[in-house]
Amino acid sequence: MINKTDWIEDFQKNMSDLIAKSPAADIERNVKAMMAQTFTRLDLVTREEFDIQAQLLERSMARITALESRVQALEGRPDTPLHSGPVKDAI
Repeated sequence: MINKTDWIEDFQKNMSDLIAKSPAADIERNVKAMMAQTFTRLDLVTREEFDIQAQLLERSMARITALESRVQALEGRPDTPLHSGPVKDAI
């Protein structure tokens, strides 16, 4: 009597062989190639590149916030030599 696991492995092997010899394998290869070509034409980035850019943006926003606070503090002190009046028209 055939062991149940052996039967399943044999079945999987037969299905793999059948798919490899059928037009389904060609269709799968063609679809993969078409998708790869389409993705190449699109302007996509990897998840890693996206995460790096998100981190850079977060650090930049934190630095901008700190610099804005510093500018407001400097504008609030009329006795400092860097104070030259309101800057809101320059922005």
